[in-house]
Amino acid sequence: VQLQASGGGLVQAGGSLRLSCAASRRTFSSYYIGWFRQAPGKEREFVAAISGSGGDTYYGDSLEGRFTISRDNAKNTVYLQMNSLKPEDTAVYYCARKNPYYSGSYTHASAYDYWGQGTLVTVSS
Repeated sequence: VQLQASGGGLVQAGGSLRLSCAASRRTFSSYYIGWFRQAPGKEREFVAAISGSGGDTYYGDSLEGRFTISRDNAKNTVYLQMNSLKPEDTAVYYCARKNPYYSGSYTHASAYDYWGQGTLVTVSS
């Protein structure tokens, strides 16, 4: 499975970006997909996750409802819509496929077995 994250860039505080995570595999719709982010000098942080059907979504506690995860299984793509961006949202954002055999929390990076290469989001003040 290959995951390709894209859509990052430079945006002013208060602006919006939409990240995309494209998968190479036809069975994409069978898996949870998560987004994580990692800022310089910080640990990787859970951002959001979505079930295979898209019916269940989960978000990190710090996002305050500003982000929305969605998916289009016909396009093998998961999206992360980010609104009201803040400088503290600056990070490399990664998408990942959740290991279906992992019984722990979806918020743990160890729950995911395939990762995209990351896309940089920079929010200027």
